[in-house]
Amino acid sequence: MPSLVRSVAVLSLLMSLLPLPAYAWNRSPATTFATLPPGEAHPEGITVDDAGNVYVTTFAVNKPATSAGTLFVFSPNGELLRQVSVAGSSRLLLDLAFHPTTGALLVIDFGNARVLKVDPFTGASTVFMTVTGAAGLNVLTFDNSGNVYVSDSFHGIIWKTGPAGGSGTAWVSSPLLTTTGVPPFGANGLAFNKNRTAMFVANTGNDTVVRIPVSGSPLVAGTPEVFVNSINGADGLIIDEDDNIWIAANQADEIVVIEPTKGRVIAKLGDFNGLGPDGAPNGLLFPASLVFRGNFVFVTNLSIDLGAVLGTGNQTVDSPWAADVTTHTVSKINRKLPPVQGLP
Repeated sequence: MPSLVRSVAVLSLLMSLLPLPAYAWNRSPATTFATLPPGEAHPEGITVDDAGNVYVTTFAVNKPATSAGTLFVFSPNGELLRQVSVAGSSRLLLDLAFHPTTGALLVIDFGNARVLKVDPFTGASTVFMTVTGAAGLNVLTFDNSGNVYVSDSFHGIIWKTGPAGGSGTAWVSSPLLTTTGVPPFGANGLAFNKNRTAMFVANTGNDTVVRIPVSGSPLVAGTPEVFVNSINGADGLIIDEDDNIWIAANQADEIVVIEPTKGRVIAKLGDFNGLGPDGAPNGLLFPASLVFRGNFVFVTNLSIDLGAVLGTGNQTVDSPWAADVTTHTVSKINRKLPPVQGLP
C-alpha cells in the first residue's frame, strides 16, 4: 500500500508539471440584446444614432412580395421604441447608416436596387441613389467628404455618389468582388481604414476579405487584391479605432477579428449554441451585420434558410437550424478583445 501511495503521489506531481491544455480562442459570448416582435423575421442591417438607439432593418422573405420594408428602433437597453414601415420600398432591406455630414438616414432597398433617404419616425422616403443594371446593392460607407460608396454583390462593383446622392458611378470593379460560391453574394461589407489609405471589402461567397488601396483627393481606387482567405461566409465588416477588421462569418456563426498588417486573426467572438425554448438562437446564427456602441459590438442574426429561399443547392450548414427559428434576435458581445499568447 505505501508503494501505491508513493506511485500516486509521483504521478500527481508529474501531471502538475505538465502544461495545461491550450484553448484556441477565449470567446466572449454573444447574448441577446433585442427581440423582434412576433411575425417579424430576418434582421439584417444595423446602425446606431448619437443617443445610443439601435436601428435594424429586415430582409423579410417571410412576407408577401408586395410588402413594404420594415425598420425597427430599439432603445440602448433593447426596448422596442417603434416599428416603421418604409414607404415605397421593397420588403428586402439591407444596410443602413446615418450620413456623417447631413444626418440623413440612408437605407439600402435591395429589392429595388437603390438607396433611400428615410425619415426614421414616419417612414417617408425619397430615392437617394440609383445605379444601372440589376444590381445587388448591399452595404454602404462614407469618406471624409461625405461621398457614399455602396457594394454590389452581383456585379463586383463598388458604386459611388456624392453627399447629395444621385446616379452612382462605378468607383472600382474587379473579379475579386464577384463570386460563384454559396452564399451567392460577392462584395458585401466594406469600410475604409482610419487614414483612408485602403478600403476592405468582404466577399461572402469566396470567404475572402479584399483590400483596395486608396490615394488622392478625391479618393482614387488602386488594384484590388485578396487580403485574407478562409473566413466562412464573410458578411458584415467594420473597422475599429486601431484599424482591426471585424467580420461577421455568417457560416461559422462567429465574429472574426484580424489585425490590419498581415491579416492575422487575433480574436474569434461569439458562437451558436442551439435554439432556446422560444425558438430564438442562443448566441449567433447567420450573423450578418455589426456595429460598435460603447463597450459592445451589436450583431444582427439573419437566421435565414438559404436552401428554402434560393432553392436546392444553396442550402448551407445553418439552413436546417434557421428553418426552425421562430423568434428573431439581435445579439451583443463585449468588444474588449481577449489577450492572445504570442501576439506582438
